Amino acid sequence: MKNFIGSSLFALVALLFTLAIKAPAQQSKSSETGLPWAYGFGAPAAPAAAPGRAGGAAPGAAAAGAAAADAAEPPEDRDKPRSLPSSTAQFSIKQISDNSGPADWFPSDHPQMPDVVAHGRKPDVPACGFCHYPNGKGRPNNAGPAGLPTGYILQQLEDFKDGARKSWDPRKRNTAQMIAIAKGLNDEDKHAAAEYFASMKWTPWVKVVEAETVPKAKFVGGGGGLNMPLDGPEAGTEPLGQRIVEVPASPEDTEPLRNPRSGFIAYVPVGSIKKGEELATKGGGGKTVACAACHGVGLQGSNSSAPSLAGRSPSYLARQILDIQHYTRNGPGGEVMRPVVAKLSEEDILAITAYVASLTP
Repeated sequence: MKNFIGSSLFALVALLFTLAIKAPAQQSKSSETGLPWAYGFGAPAAPAAAPGRAGGAAPGAAAAGAAAADAAEPPEDRDKPRSLPSSTAQFSIKQISDNSGPADWFPSDHPQMPDVVAHGRKPDVPACGFCHYPNGKGRPNNAGPAGLPTGYILQQLEDFKDGARKSWDPRKRNTAQMIAIAKGLNDEDKHAAAEYFASMKWTPWVKVVEAETVPKAKFVGGGGGLNMPLDGPEAGTEPLGQRIVEVPASPEDTEPLRNPRSGFIAYVPVGSIKKGEELATKGGGGKTVACAACHGVGLQGSNSSAPSLAGRSPSYLARQILDIQHYTRNGPGGEVMRPVVAKLSEEDILAITAYVASLTP
């Protein structure tokens, strides 16, 4: 009898201990938001399917999200010539916003652009240099392909074309645009663009700042756009909370001028860089594995399937992790990464991307 009672008490204690451990995890899961800031939105999409199933928002959420976003106000005079310091060129806003022949402010900063990068291929393929910039640095709402291996870039184009790479947040419009572009490219153009962007080194582009308060900003353009600081009566500061706010270092240089030398500031929660370092370098006690095991020393990249990560946009990096977790990025790289990121919470993802973005390329 004593043995029976002792065994029963032990089992009860063990059960309570197990529940105590599981409770915080369940609470954390229920508070997850889908990291809308990583996709270019100020609020979450409608509830998505659980990991391992086809993720996405409820029907109509994409249209509602796009309609709710504020469109960027057009400049007053789109034909007036504009200039930038250290550039001898002049372009009007109309020329700068031409996605089949965007402004090249600093031709000496990069090799000669292939035609598909400089002009695209009408009617279905805009110039690669429009969104990704002639120097391949891009913006947080798209991607910076500079310095990525040729093979990696080619694989991503194949994944877009074959339906293996989509966005978990279906409101993100430029993912659908990239799918259409990848389908419209011929093999010659794919290789020319990939070799061009791979030939340029990735250099510092994002300044990571730990902060408790940040400039008030809003996502403009709809469909997952830039996060632009507010000006005039709306300007001010607000608590950062548990998110990353990535904004242009010089708003006017970024939009409307599209200055490829003007980078971004990423405001991250205080303490997130240190927490991210623990996860990225030591695995966080079994949550993941050290990133350098595949991505090389200093996360400078090691091969065509493990590209450089250091100093890249935390918004971009965060949405890639979520896309992989939720089975909307399923190419060869995604399959390899899925078990590595499967146990990461949104707080973990924020911390890892804050740390990785803070590294010197």
